[in-house]
Amino acid sequence: MSYFDAASSAPLHPVARQALQASLDEGWADPARLYREGRRARLLLDAAREAAAEAVGCRPDELAFTPSGTRAVHTGIAGVLAGRRRVGRHLIVSGVEHSSVLHAADAHEASGGAVTQVAVDRAGAVSVRAYTEALRPDTALACLQSANHEVGTEQPVAEVAVACRAAGVPLLVDAAQSLGWGRVEGDWSVLTGSAHKWGGPSGVGLLVVRKGVRFAAQGPVDERESGRAAGFENIPAIVAAAASLRAVRAEAAQEAVRLRELTERIRARVPRLVPDVEVVGDPVRRLPGIVTFSCLYVDGETLLHELDRAGFSVSSGSSCTSSTLTPSHVLKAMGVLSEGNVRVSLPLGTAAEEVERFLEVLPGAVAGVREKLGAPAAESVVQDEDVLVVDSLGKRCPIPVIELAKVIGEVPVGGLVRVLSDDEAARLDIPAWCEMRGQEYVGEEPAERGAAYTVRRLA
Repeated sequence: MSYFDAASSAPLHPVARQALQASLDEGWADPARLYREGRRARLLLDAAREAAAEAVGCRPDELAFTPSGTRAVHTGIAGVLAGRRRVGRHLIVSGVEHSSVLHAADAHEASGGAVTQVAVDRAGAVSVRAYTEALRPDTALACLQSANHEVGTEQPVAEVAVACRAAGVPLLVDAAQSLGWGRVEGDWSVLTGSAHKWGGPSGVGLLVVRKGVRFAAQGPVDERESGRAAGFENIPAIVAAAASLRAVRAEAAQEAVRLRELTERIRARVPRLVPDVEVVGDPVRRLPGIVTFSCLYVDGETLLHELDRAGFSVSSGSSCTSSTLTPSHVLKAMGVLSEGNVRVSLPLGTAAEEVERFLEVLPGAVAGVREKLGAPAAESVVQDEDVLVVDSLGKRCPIPVIELAKVIGEVPVGGLVRVLSDDEAARLDIPAWCEMRGQEYVGEEPAERGAAYTVRRLA
């Protein structure tokens, strides 16, 4: 079985396993106690904090360990917003932030705060100008991920940090995906990370708050971790997290070159092996191990099951998952195809032979899913004056797009096709299909059920 979902959770690094086992015997006592067992635990905790701080590029007393990366994000956002409440209650986020950031933004807005969501381009990157223009006199905090978790696109953190610093606004950076590859450059104010993303154990997050940043911890006061993470520290897991971060950093430069070559191989060959595929994300400014592509006329969940049966564990930001039936917010913000989405994120040590086998299996898996979906029923297409109407009500993606593709040739050049759909994903996938196929997306109108999406045939 080839595990290609490291962006979700990386396999436990051998150094993390060794550190975890070794510290179980020494790190079980209360590090706040003065007796021998407590002093041993304190030494382990302090050493882990110093190692993690050195890797991040901060002072040890600026770094707190939290129960998860999500908790680090929520604590960081809430603490800065509370600490700067006199300045205002305006929060800035990008449209492709991790859900933990967006959930915190939703909670802030629900409590009466203001939120500005900065748009991204088709590659998933924000512009420095857009972030600068979003800054206001009442802005309390701006948030920007270092690199995207779904498509790998790196963000201009250093440049945005300059704009924020000039405006006197702290910048919180979610560095969960990139911290294993290197420090986050720039004059950021708050940073978060998650150990299981770089091969550490789950249940350990990092929260760094620079000196001078106004921060008011929320919730009941706790004396541990500077009051920023309540509860008894999981010292063995913390030690393993810090040890694995140092270990992956030592391998990062060499491994980045190797994994970048493998993902570049996937980016280049998938469109040649599989028709009607869009590779998404920035082709240059991206993390080494992530490559994402979307396949037209494919149900993403079904494709993942087919690849799983073939021995590959991959993930998807597809709109066609039975659990949500809504498009990935990242792909939606980018304006790219969401159906049949596959994210390949290679862990450290992935062999080239595994990638080659994946490229051999993928075309057949996609073809099999497309064959299972079949052609649209004849009665789903009717003629309405000079417009061909496709009734896809009650059908989930990618069926509406498949039915559109089947009938577009039945209208003359300049003619219109109107697709009726009550699937939210159609709002994203039909314009994306037009972009890929050289057709004109005219627009959307409300219908008795769902919406009507009109396409003009150009080619």
